[in-house]
Amino acid sequence: MANMKSLVALVNRIERFCRALGEDGDAILPTLLEPLPSIAVVGPQSSGKSSVLCSILGHDLLPRGSGIVTRRPLELQLHKIEEGLQEYAEFLHLPNTRFTDFSMVRKEIEDETDKTTPTSNQISPVPTHLTIYSPNEGQPESFVRDIESMILSYIEKPNCIILAITPANQDIANSAAIKVSRKVDRAGVRTYGVLTKFDLMNRGKIVLSGRSCGLRNPWVGIVNCSHEDINSNVDMIAARQREREFFATIPDYAHLASMMGSEHLAWLLSKYLEDWIIVNRIPAIQSFIDRSIRELRAEWLCTTVPSDAGARQLAQLLEDAQLLEEDSVLTARRQGCAERLELYQFARYEIEAVLWSG
Repeated sequence: MANMKSLVALVNRIERFCRALGEDGDAILPTLLEPLPSIAVVGPQSSGKSSVLCSILGHDLLPRGSGIVTRRPLELQLHKIEEGLQEYAEFLHLPNTRFTDFSMVRKEIEDETDKTTPTSNQISPVPTHLTIYSPNEGQPESFVRDIESMILSYIEKPNCIILAITPANQDIANSAAIKVSRKVDRAGVRTYGVLTKFDLMNRGKIVLSGRSCGLRNPWVGIVNCSHEDINSNVDMIAARQREREFFATIPDYAHLASMMGSEHLAWLLSKYLEDWIIVNRIPAIQSFIDRSIRELRAEWLCTTVPSDAGARQLAQLLEDAQLLEEDSVLTARRQGCAERLELYQFARYEIEAVLWSG
């Protein structure tokens, strides 16, 4: 059986090819993105979502501040590279540009956000796609409804892990993130509760001692970077060290220190991916690919000029009516089928190669 690292690399590779192809699926053609595993971070405004992601990534590269800063989805991929190589980031919309200064990554995200949502009371469902290569592990009435709908479109997929972010100084029973996650994961099987801003409050220990709000997975406490840290450009290594010291030295949390912090959260997510999503979903992904290949072949045949005599006469009539080769929609659909068919056949080969390696 393939190891965890090769499986994660395989999933990332397939998703990257899908994005490059512009494959987001439609009503007729299937999309390979559907069965792939993902992690979604959800929570109320200013609850620390970006801080949690920055802690896991090990880089302060996400825009943060007061008000609604993250106004469009950000889809992230992490790729492990060899020790000694310089880490860098790439955007899908800038395929030939490598960012080694992660402050410029943050600026690019801000610029792309401002292009599609120039004011703070606008949101966009169009994601920004970012890949990181590292050797280290005023609002309209419909605004809230639009945001929730966009969130649900991500977390409703059964292969999506949900990180429900809740500030430790708020009532857990009224957690907006938990309420949203329950709409699609009522049993709490694929939801992780994350308590942020622990240094501002000390009553989170009751939640951390057990599984609250009906979640099957343990809650994890996180200490966010303060605004002073962000303004002072405190690096994530120092921030993680301070987080470890906080949980280890506070009496209420010392006995839980090994199960707290962003590093432990990253380990939990990796373990979950290994034990459940990737290993158990691989057969489903293979089945999806085989079924999609059959559907794509059928669709491609329907858009190709037939060869038998009777069909040739029909084709001639269609050509005379300028409804075949001159039909740009049909031509584009045929090309799309061919491209996806090639992608899916490649994905099937890659999965089989990885599963039988090592």
